[in-house]
Amino acid sequence: MNDYTTTVTIRRDPADVFAAILDTRAWWNASIEGSTAEPGDEFAFEVQNLHRTRIRVTDVVPGRRVEWLVVDNAFGFVSDQTEWIGNRIVFELSPAAEGTAVTFTQHGLVPDYECYDVCSNAWNFFVADSLRNLAETGQGQPEVTTADTADVPRDDFFQPNPPA
Repeated sequence: MNDYTTTVTIRRDPADVFAAILDTRAWWNASIEGSTAEPGDEFAFEVQNLHRTRIRVTDVVPGRRVEWLVVDNAFGFVSDQTEWIGNRIVFELSPAAEGTAVTFTQHGLVPDYECYDVCSNAWNFFVADSLRNLAETGQGQPEVTTADTADVPRDDFFQPNPPA
């Protein structure tokens, strides 16, 4: 498979880059609900009429690796709403001459997906620009949405660890 992957070098040590990755609200989406740091944590967010997702943290190795599992997902611009469901999103960190190399892979995000171009372009920005800026300067560029701007009712989809 041709899973989406990108590698960026961030001019900080692995501990700083790892901390930035875990601060998901500061580089990806400011309206994330739920915890994002420990295995078993679940978080969710919505971008009005575009994207809503719920993700479970499955692996955390301090300074080296973070892995997420997409538990549920919906896009406002594709016909197949299952495209991300079951995908694994992995951040792998390794020392580099100028700091820390971060290899980001979304296992399952492939060119055949209807969302591939939009999603890969978004990841290019959020990983190479927003995450890097957060780690290097303390200021990321996350998507900013609020419940006030969302026209879709917030239901169990958006609540981490919804009742069974």
